[in-house]
Amino acid sequence: MAKITKTLIKVGSLEWCYRKLSPVGWENPQTAILLHGLPSQSLTWTGLMPPLAEQGIRTIAPDWIGFGNSSKPEARDFAYTPDAFVAAFAEAIDTLDLDRVSLVVQGFLGSVGIQYAIRYPERVNKLVILNAPLTTSVKLPWKIKQLGLPVAGEMLTQDPLSVERTLEAGCKCIIEDKYLEVYRQPYLKSSIPGRSLLATIRNLRLVESLTEISTGLPKLDIPIQILWGMNDPWLDLAPAEACVKSLKHGELVTLPTAAHYPQEHWYAEIKAPLISFLRRQV
Repeated sequence: MAKITKTLIKVGSLEWCYRKLSPVGWENPQTAILLHGLPSQSLTWTGLMPPLAEQGIRTIAPDWIGFGNSSKPEARDFAYTPDAFVAAFAEAIDTLDLDRVSLVVQGFLGSVGIQYAIRYPERVNKLVILNAPLTTSVKLPWKIKQLGLPVAGEMLTQDPLSVERTLEAGCKCIIEDKYLEVYRQPYLKSSIPGRSLLATIRNLRLVESLTEISTGLPKLDIPIQILWGMNDPWLDLAPAEACVKSLKHGELVTLPTAAHYPQEHWYAEIKAPLISFLRRQV
């Protein structure tokens, strides 16, 4: 089995870091792009990438701009709005010279991947959604919202412990130290990652984004799978159930013990339905 590699690519003025794992011995493997949520990074997908590769699926997991090891421009140079993230991601996909890909998205900010699929349906083969906001009834959870508050947000986003506590609150379990060290590392080096996180949360424009998602998803004529951790402390199942009923080609798979970040600790539960869905002939 090949090892997961990390690569940097320059796209305009921005530098994207992404993890990649390609299957060995498979001809013409399909490609799945894995998009993380808040306040995570591509590390969150590393448990799921090997079983996907074993089944002939190449995975690319980028750090969003402002997160992990990707560029963290100042707010004056990058708006940190959903539109800015979608545009930057579209340019990255073009630079990687990828045609039609499957998108696997999770959480708040991962939801920007849904907006990309809505705006560029010709570029997306399949869409998989893990515990992400889907309807306008969804509110930003307090644990994330507080990171964008006036005054308090400036302090909290400079504290790597705030990021760790947010991730563990969403997981509803303790993350191993070896992984927490990777999550906290950018915040220990400078104040820039904290400013990027602050700008992202303050510019989520959740109502606008969810309006686009709730009206645009039913129009997509591609297979869509919703994988839902039932133990999510922030997102209820009801919006996902309502969403899947509106889809042309949708299915809902519930994960009894998984929480907000299903890929973080429950990839063993996810891999079978996800692989079956991705390998299914359209």
